[in-house]
Amino acid sequence: MKTLVILAHPDMENSRINKKWKEELEKYPDKITVNELYKNYPDWDIDIEKEHELLLSHDNIIIQFPLYWYTYTPLLKKWLDDVLSYNWAYGNEYKLNGKNIGVAISIGGFENDYSKTGSVKFSMDEILAPFEATVEYIKANLTSRYLLFDTENISDEELSENAKNYTRHILSL
Repeated sequence: MKTLVILAHPDMENSRINKKWKEELEKYPDKITVNELYKNYPDWDIDIEKEHELLLSHDNIIIQFPLYWYTYTPLLKKWLDDVLSYNWAYGNEYKLNGKNIGVAISIGGFENDYSKTGSVKFSMDEILAPFEATVEYIKANLTSRYLLFDTENISDEELSENAKNYTRHILSL
């Protein structure tokens, strides 16, 4: 099974986590396709037909991004709005029906911040509810979450191991 990773980081050049994840994923081009939105669409003019073809040609879809104001990055939100279009992803046709969709999210805060008693006051379940509702609405299967908290304090060695774990996670889907 081949996996498409929709990578939506607005500053990959200065990214540490998502860049390392991407480098590890790209070691498996026969099994994993990385579609880097900010690189491919610097003008935000998304090629919807190309994106549709990519989605249809893969069994698993992982949407990878840094948590950005407790939600998606701006271009990823536009991608979702444009690509998951009426009569393609929902309406009279559900082209992603039965596809496996998951997320991989890098999160600057501590895991215990994301709870009713933590500083954020919301859990990741609550923060990801709109994403999960979208997956449900387009009749796809929500398959996985890969979350990395406290990204500011992870050592290079821990990050290397985490990137390998992330890749193993994707390869096991």
